[in-house]
Amino acid sequence: MKVIVVGGGIGGLCAAIALQQAGFEAEVYEAAAELKPVGAGVGLAANAMQGLQRLGVADEVVARGRQLEALTIFDERGGIISNMDTRPLSRKYGINNFVIHRPDLHDALAQRLQPGTLYLNKRCQSIKQRDNQVQVYFTDGTTATADLLIAADGINSAIRQQILPQSTPRYAGYTCWRGVIENPGVKINEMISAETWAPQGRVGIAPLKGGKVYWYACINAPQNSEQMRRTRPTDLAAHFANLPPAVPAILGATPPGQLIWGDIADLKPLKRFAYGRVLLLGDAAHATSPNMGQGACQAIEDAVVLGQCLQQEKSIEAALAKYEQRRLARTAKVIRLSRLLGAVSQWENPVLRGLRKLTFGAMPTAATQSQMEWLYQVDF
Repeated sequence: MKVIVVGGGIGGLCAAIALQQAGFEAEVYEAAAELKPVGAGVGLAANAMQGLQRLGVADEVVARGRQLEALTIFDERGGIISNMDTRPLSRKYGINNFVIHRPDLHDALAQRLQPGTLYLNKRCQSIKQRDNQVQVYFTDGTTATADLLIAADGINSAIRQQILPQSTPRYAGYTCWRGVIENPGVKINEMISAETWAPQGRVGIAPLKGGKVYWYACINAPQNSEQMRRTRPTDLAAHFANLPPAVPAILGATPPGQLIWGDIADLKPLKRFAYGRVLLLGDAAHATSPNMGQGACQAIEDAVVLGQCLQQEKSIEAALAKYEQRRLARTAKVIRLSRLLGAVSQWENPVLRGLRKLTFGAMPTAATQSQMEWLYQVDF
């Protein structure tokens, strides 16, 4: 059986690795002219690390990133809203609260592909299904045919738009900047992933390997705001100037050319992922807001489960049905909870923010950890 994967992101590469390991012929077609992933840092929870272990790439990934010990939420004065020690969950489920520079993760995955199975500068224009085969038409005039097509081409998937034109990204209400920089000499806690919830927005900071720092900042704003598009690192530093000094120092030290900006969006949960011999995977199927750090994690899970289903079932149709049974409800839950958490963390109303602090502060650590465990209890 031949499988075409459209999209060379984390989900697409992991899917191809899983399929090649299962003995299938799998090729990846990526629109970019070079495999240079857009993004900054990536957080991987225990469920993703278990998936990478199944794919045989965990050791390479672990060597390039670092494991942290806690997820801590601060208020604008530096007071703790919530502090979740992630070490107990790491001991129970394996490496957890792991951070890595996205290009490093991407490179580790790309190196695991069979030689000659990754094609660059191949942008999908359209697809056609006929006689149990799928034909992909690329913008350069070439075509490719397979028994199964995996659409892993992201939240703005051209393939999903052709199959489900009504499924379009929905704006979450806030926009986001990201960056990875050398630590400019700022003292931060090197063992935690920190997020600060302030009236004017939210800032996250996590240490990466090699003295680098990954950061992101989210601000409530109209969609596609030209003002937000023009925002520079120094503007962000001024916007968050009243936060503890490390925050504006890190934002302001970011070279403008390394600033990544984009509105935050997700997809309304779909009722199906499989359409004939076409399967939506990763962000093309269930793009989620980043508030739970599960976007890449769920794409990695997708890849492992798909490989298992195609190995275990007697037909492609049965395999895809089994895949949907295992993935639809779980990914929909992540989308809903992540969207809710994002809305709560972006509250500006002082009364609501006070209530939020009381609620999070009163929650026992054991309760917080048990609420997270469903994420780490993978079915593979």
